[in-house]
Amino acid sequence: MNRFHVNITVTDVKKSVEFYSNLFGQSPSVSKADYAKWMLDDPAVNFAIGTACGDINLGISHLGIQADSATGLQRIADRLKAANQTTVDQQATTCCYAVSDKTWVQDPNGVNWETFYTHDTATEYGEDEARLELEAVLNTKRSCC
Repeated sequence: MNRFHVNITVTDVKKSVEFYSNLFGQSPSVSKADYAKWMLDDPAVNFAIGTACGDINLGISHLGIQADSATGLQRIADRLKAANQTTVDQQATTCCYAVSDKTWVQDPNGVNWETFYTHDTATEYGEDEARLELEAVLNTKRSCC
């Protein structure tokens, strides 16, 4: 099952964890001082929060689709490439305490979309170089992972 992904930038992770845990009726599956993630089944969503990086605005950082397999990620990436938008691919990148293969794209309005397949956990938050590359190519700065 693929999951919708929402990443929100917050000022206080602890307070936000309390709020979203109450909203979702469960504790996060990953909880760090600067990041938390809930893997919800109803609705099927990977919901993540993290502290702001640099001059990033609060609120929605980026949206995405988490694929359930490498093959599923390839199918989604192929559809994005067919939409004639600039895409940036990466393999085995560390970001958000996970190791994932990804394809990044911006929709026609500049909203960052991350499609990814996670195949391992990481002990570090990491940084998403492909997202930074996409933003440089398109001369925008919209999100921070």
